[in-house]
Amino acid sequence: MVALLTELVALESPTDDPQATGRLLDRLGEELAHSHMNVRRVRGETTGGVIVARPASRVRRRPVQLLVGHCDTVWPVGTTQAMPVELVDDQIRGPGVFDMKGGLVQMIFALRALRHAACDLPATPVVMINSDEETGSADSRRTTIRLARRSARAFVLEPAYGSTGKLKTSRKAVGEFEVVIKGRAAHAGLSPGEGASAVLELSHQIQRLFAMNDPARGISVNVGTIDGGVRPNVVAPEVRARVDVRVPTLADAARVEAAMRGLTPVDTRSSIEVFGSFGHPPLEPQPRNRALWKLARSLAGTIGVDLEEAAVGGASDGNTISQYTATLDGLGAVGDGAHAPHEYVLASKLAERAALVALLLAAPLDFGAEERP
Repeated sequence: MVALLTELVALESPTDDPQATGRLLDRLGEELAHSHMNVRRVRGETTGGVIVARPASRVRRRPVQLLVGHCDTVWPVGTTQAMPVELVDDQIRGPGVFDMKGGLVQMIFALRALRHAACDLPATPVVMINSDEETGSADSRRTTIRLARRSARAFVLEPAYGSTGKLKTSRKAVGEFEVVIKGRAAHAGLSPGEGASAVLELSHQIQRLFAMNDPARGISVNVGTIDGGVRPNVVAPEVRARVDVRVPTLADAARVEAAMRGLTPVDTRSSIEVFGSFGHPPLEPQPRNRALWKLARSLAGTIGVDLEEAAVGGASDGNTISQYTATLDGLGAVGDGAHAPHEYVLASKLAERAALVALLLAAPLDFGAEERP
């Protein structure tokens, strides 16, 4: 497992380099083919695309269970010169090792173990690995939804949370919005009263936006960037603000978005337009997801693991998949440093997590089946 992981990390694969992610997808396809799976490459429009793999021999009309991961990272090609791929004590280090190439290795070895044990699985495992998750999965979303609709359950091999390897049973919805304010230009020295400052108007609206924060409910609204104006001696005619919004439920998303679109100008000579939407729905603790979590906790106990859960603010493909089927996220590697220079995976936990994935794939489907749409 360590050997394969270090090889995959050395194959650098930033999202914005389709050739690099394509090479990694090809390598992953080779590993899956060695596990007697048929691998199909779905070409991307702007990215390296997606691979979808199914067992070469399978029982027709048997239910499907989905294994999900991504091969892209946030690190540009050449990062390994400053962040070398190396094993130091129990830590495997390198760009993308934690998020999420460690999870891909665990996925591959879980499938390999099941084949070696000749397990008769209750549902056919289907693997989907995309190359654009780090930028929102726009290119691969259609494939993701198509597979999720057909699956009895889904396991997402995103990194675990925290040093104890908690599973991610709740993720927030993530929205990206742009607030555009148009005022009226004027000479700041000769006729300032004839102008309507878009900058001043934005200062009022920023206070309203930050007032939408509700930490107790898990709602965060952050004005991250501002751009606009012409020159210091011109009353600003237009300004734009980029806003990140994270909420725990669909109801919260609808309420906060309505409040943003309902913003009205303090200076009636100005106008406000709000663009954007929630690109990721929330992964909520629905009954079918809770049933899958309880199954995982029980199975982990059989191999001596006291499994814990966590609610997190970041999004993954699990957010989208959970709208269609029972979903469990955070089954990937145990480590730390996602998107950070100290990124690492604990080598001693790789086999343990792969074993948990294998147990989940082999478990019966009689959990919360009535909750599926």
